[in-house]
Amino acid sequence: MEVKKLSLERIFKALTSLGLSEADARVYVYLALKGPTKAGSIVDNLTVSRQQLYRSLKVLQDKGIVFEDMKNQGVFSALLFEKALELLIETEKEKTEILQETKKPSSRRTRANL
Repeated sequence: MEVKKLSLERIFKALTSLGLSEADARVYVYLALKGPTKAGSIVDNLTVSRQQLYRSLKVLQDKGIVFEDMKNQGVFSALLFEKALELLIETEKEKTEILQETKKPSSRRTRANL
């Protein structure tokens, strides 16, 4: 049991270090562990407001790690931990590359050019 707890703590820390809020990470971990779940059940089990839940679900869907079942509206699922972490890491790498490109002298604009 202790190993599982440590693993979940590490996953939670990884998710928050990759840009998820604590609320978003909690929702993602819950869905990843429970499988397809109705929004109402998530609200009850995580003791989160419905408004906060839908904000978190939107963020997670935008990141591509949670999705709503097209046949059963209001039922949400999450990617496996490994896939979600890979996707979030890739997104962070892309952001870093974009920032590095903007720092290159050839892409800098001077005040005169603005």
